[in-house]
Amino acid sequence: MYLATFLPPFRTNMAASVVRTLGSSLAKNLREVRLHLSQSCAGSQGAREFVEQHYVTLKRSNPDFPILIRECSGVRATLWARYAHGRECSVSVENMSCDEVASALNGLAQNK
Repeated sequence: MYLATFLPPFRTNMAASVVRTLGSSLAKNLREVRLHLSQSCAGSQGAREFVEQHYVTLKRSNPDFPILIRECSGVRATLWARYAHGRECSVSVENMSCDEVASALNGLAQNK
């Protein structure tokens, strides 16, 4: 038998890759990031997984940068970014996977 038949399929963790890429450059274009999510709704599952798996890494790379997590029962999962001069953008992350939430954050961070 081939060894490959016994090994689980290799899958890279895109969210971890995005978080590493962002590193300490999160504050380059942004002034604040807020993630609104529900503690129990199925639509917020990806957002909860993102927080559980990647919040600490992001915060360690950006210790003085405000990354706010707002939990409220029944709220739609939304990622908010505040830029210079008070301009804000939001992206719905409802029903997104952890990887898709990371990709949305990356998109907001690249926006100017």
